[in-house]
Amino acid sequence: MSRRPRGLSAEDRKLWSHVARSVKPLDPARMPPAEEPAPEPEAAPATARKPPVRSKVPAAPAVPAPPPLAALEKGLRRKLSRGMAEVDARIDLHGLTQEAAHRRLVAFLRRSQAEGCRLVVVITGKGAPKRLRGLDDDPWRPDAYAERGVLRRVVPEWLTLPDMRPLVIGFEEAGIAHGGAGALYVRIRRP
Repeated sequence: MSRRPRGLSAEDRKLWSHVARSVKPLDPARMPPAEEPAPEPEAAPATARKPPVRSKVPAAPAVPAPPPLAALEKGLRRKLSRGMAEVDARIDLHGLTQEAAHRRLVAFLRRSQAEGCRLVVVITGKGAPKRLRGLDDDPWRPDAYAERGVLRRVVPEWLTLPDMRPLVIGFEEAGIAHGGAGALYVRIRRP
């Protein structure tokens, strides 16, 4: 990266001219002509201003941004897929409501962190197709167009929330041996 040459400020020029006058030149013929310092701008007349009102409420300290989520390392992912590494714990959330699943997930992650677990599996399920739920019989039923695989969609959203960062380092879709698209590997942060 190249920098643009910066000119001297008025204060720097004044200081330089003071230093230059104190030095005896080796060759007086090569001495550059003395620069006249630029006149300093006159200060504006002071008017009666009220001092700014300071708030008595102290400013809130800047909250640092949560650390970014990290993916599983290639080596760990390979070991998991080959069965050479095992997960520390697992939880199965499918069949639960969103509220119950969220409560259980947070409690499970906290407990896993307290127990020293490093990698856990969260099973969300893929969501049953409509024909298996019996919803394709009557298209006018209000739940006939219900969303498929709600937990599969919202659990990753929950794991990316800032309040989960003290618990979660990162996550990604699990391998086929651990549930495939219906499960997630979650790396737990050390307490």
